Amino acid sequence: MNVESFNLDHRTVVAPYVRLADTKVLPLGDVIVKYDVRFTQPNVAHLEMPAVHSIEHLFAEHSRNHSERVIDFSPMGCQTGFYLILQGRPEFTEVPAANEVQCGWGANHSLSAAQQAVTVFLAGRDGWADVTA
Repeated sequence: MNVESFNLDHRTVVAPYVRLADTKVLPLGDVIVKYDVRFTQPNVAHLEMPAVHSIEHLFAEHSRNHSERVIDFSPMGCQTGFYLILQGRPEFTEVPAANEVQCGWGANHSLSAAQQAVTVFLAGRDGWADVTA
């Protein structure tokens, strides 16, 4: 099916979780990423609409205080979570707060080691839909 989440077996996922649901390269080369931010177990529980509505307002407003990459934060129709859509893949040049003033072990950081670990993690994205063993 064309809709990514329609190809996910909702009976086998274990909520709560955050899952990379899709990455798209647009015609002019821009990249957008979509995350499945699942709050409740599908077909078992759901969020009540007042909670969905308030979470959506809170996240939509406050997330933009921290990132200009936020395109959208939308509730799922099934009321089990949200989709977060961001512009581009994040690029980092330093580890935030990696110093003795802001961190309890400021010297114990490595941006290159973190980038290498994340690269390996991202290389396995084809298996990410298998949320359960």
